Amino acid sequence: MSTAHRLDRPPGSGALLDGVRQWLAESGAEPTPAHVAQALREQGRVLGDAEVLGAAEQLRSELVGSGPLEQLLADPSVTDVLVSAPDRVWVDRGGGLELTAVAFPDAAAVRRLAQRLAAVAGRRLDDARPWADARLPDGTRLHAVLPPVAVGCTCLSLRVVRPRAFTLDELMAAGTVPPGGDKVLRELLRARLSFLISGGTGSGKTTLLSALLGLVGPGERIVLAEDSAELRPDHPHVVRLETRPANQEGAGLVTLEDLVRQALRMRPDRLVVGEVRGPEVVHLLAALNTGHEGGCGTVHANAAADVPARLEALGTAAGLDRAALHSQLAAALSVVLHLVRDPAGRRRIAEVHVLERDPSGLVRTVPALRWQADAFVYERGWERLRELLRSERSESWV
Repeated sequence: MSTAHRLDRPPGSGALLDGVRQWLAESGAEPTPAHVAQALREQGRVLGDAEVLGAAEQLRSELVGSGPLEQLLADPSVTDVLVSAPDRVWVDRGGGLELTAVAFPDAAAVRRLAQRLAAVAGRRLDDARPWADARLPDGTRLHAVLPPVAVGCTCLSLRVVRPRAFTLDELMAAGTVPPGGDKVLRELLRARLSFLISGGTGSGKTTLLSALLGLVGPGERIVLAEDSAELRPDHPHVVRLETRPANQEGAGLVTLEDLVRQALRMRPDRLVVGEVRGPEVVHLLAALNTGHEGGCGTVHANAAADVPARLEALGTAAGLDRAALHSQLAAALSVVLHLVRDPAGRRRIAEVHVLERDPSGLVRTVPALRWQADAFVYERGWERLRELLRSERSESWV
């Protein structure tokens, strides 16, 4: 393709920008408006200020931003951005997935963006290591998979972390918590009951946990242990710990189990595990049985009733036998809040369960509250939950 033919295209054309990219790369200059204007002059093209600024912004987005996805990630209503093909970019604004009009030029552009974002997060993403799971500097959670593992095109998933946590009132307005349900949740925190929030991926577990931690008294010290730092509680005294993968030499690995052990030495008033998914369950249950009241976290489960089995599987894999796990669980955990996404994509607390031991000694959950649009509905475990909320630490409960 001749230079003259390339420069006759509109200012925003890919060919013109390719020439600017090449000049910037060869000169080592930043994509500032002045440098873009100089690069255009070097190609024999003089453009107006608006055209230069537009080209500079597009290049900046591609080189140091998130490219075509930048406008989506800047939308405060967007929680997830998913790319499955150059012309298949989806977003979730809280009402289920929506296909957007955003498109990449080709599959190679998706791959380049994924690799650059991974590099920004300090992760390797190439043919030898075709996937990456990381947190970007602004807190956005990145997951990327390259072909041929991802068939056809690089798959890119971005989970947006809000700069501040939702308040309980906002969750009620969104329908996550039914009218009047906030009273139960506030008393749950005031009574210092240990609890887990269960649910599937994208059901709002982290969002709800952040909101609840904001209700903790300002004089209490919260220590968070997370695989990826996503919790953003609105609280004046939060210590945040995050895992770290091993480097290319296999050294430097920091696991969630390591973080829980360290957190116990940091005088936590509330020990929080962002997601219980491995051997850290043993240390968490031990901590909750040794004076660390009010601890909490999240766990993946299909229903609240499945949480004991889920924890049993994790504990068994960590070397804790079944009987010991259930004994620890019975004494450590009081309540399970289970979240679901309805067919319309709305997140809500489907049920609240309390724990009890059956005659065999195994722990099971008992429904106490069930979601309904106008209020929680009482189930057979409500009396037990009310007794727990009436503890001496929760004098305001009536």
